Amino acid sequence: MSMNLVVGVLRPPLIAFRRNKISIISRVNSIESSSSSPMDQPKRVVVCGGGVIGVCTAYFLAGVIEVCTAYFLAEKGAAVTLIEKSDVACAASGKAGGFLALDWCDGGPLEELARASFNLHRSLSEELEGPRSYGYRALTTLSLTVTESEGSSSATSTLPSWVDGPARGAKTIGTTETTAQVHPRLFTRTLIDRAVEKHGVKVEIAKLERLVVAEGRVGSVVLEGGRVLEADSVVLALGPWSSKLVLLSSLFRVYGLKAHSIVLEPREPSSITPHALFLSYYSSKRGKSLDPEVYPRPTGEVYICGMSKEEEVPDDPEEIRGNPESIAMLKKVAKTVSSYLGEGVARMKAEQACFLPCTDDGVPVIGEVPGVKGCYVATGHNCWGILNGPATGAAVAELVIDGHSSIVDLKHFSPARFLGRRKA
Repeated sequence: MSMNLVVGVLRPPLIAFRRNKISIISRVNSIESSSSSPMDQPKRVVVCGGGVIGVCTAYFLAGVIEVCTAYFLAEKGAAVTLIEKSDVACAASGKAGGFLALDWCDGGPLEELARASFNLHRSLSEELEGPRSYGYRALTTLSLTVTESEGSSSATSTLPSWVDGPARGAKTIGTTETTAQVHPRLFTRTLIDRAVEKHGVKVEIAKLERLVVAEGRVGSVVLEGGRVLEADSVVLALGPWSSKLVLLSSLFRVYGLKAHSIVLEPREPSSITPHALFLSYYSSKRGKSLDPEVYPRPTGEVYICGMSKEEEVPDDPEEIRGNPESIAMLKKVAKTVSSYLGEGVARMKAEQACFLPCTDDGVPVIGEVPGVKGCYVATGHNCWGILNGPATGAAVAELVIDGHSSIVDLKHFSPARFLGRRKA
């Protein structure tokens, strides 16, 4: 076979996906065939859901995926439209903690996904100027016990100086090599902005009504008002709203875990060091412990979350409000943990709640919907949606374009696992 090669074609950077290896490739002297036939029209893909999972999927679908053969390097992408009812990152993807951990899922079904995604976060941060764009940084993570009725803690080498409340038993559970953070809303918005500006993704603010399926294959989506978008493939990344779509709810259950959070702006943000705190918090010595989490951000904010329970997910994400008693408890946690975070010392920037999408077996659902060719689902990531968003998006992009995923083995996540054991 003879092929005429053109050398020295400038290309944008690529993200290469290979099992256990994720890297940004600077393309200066890539090669392509000048005699090959024109590529087919890009696959039309509609991604439903503007949270981190949907946005990551759209980003990788419309971006460039490296395709290696013995003869040349090529790039493949899709013509992507993202559908979102309200606004990108308006729910959990804008109100989450943004904590990233390399190895906290080790030993379980999420191990490969979490490790791949943690490393992909690093690569994306280099490519997208993460520290500047969305507050990406490595940080130290501690576990400690806080009891309200006890006196202030004595200084230790492990405990940062700003944690001056009744804390004890501080242990390092994550280092700057194994834990990191992003600002979730800024991360998600950065990705969608890049996808729109550089890769031509279209964003439609509209409500998904239904999918049109004929002869076992998806053909289009119908939006509120009757508008139809033709599609070769559809990705359903609806988070806790997956249960609102009969196509999915008839196969498996996704329920919403309502999680509360507050965002504070300390008067002296430079005094708050990059230490994430996982607390065992006691209102009294014999009371039941709570498990709030504290995340200082490089933006000068401190994010505190906890107080979660299963609740019915409202139709409109804009209607979600925090329960007053849960917000009050988080304020109490803040001032107990640190005098820097008390009322009158730190400014309250947000009191909020969001719904985490959960499955009955605790494992995300990622893969092609059984019996509906061209229809894919990615949901149920619980509290690890921000961490696992990039690898999920990359894996789904590969699945849609190539029919398989190389970055992560998706067999553990397949929706087919629910066949025959549908909820009552």
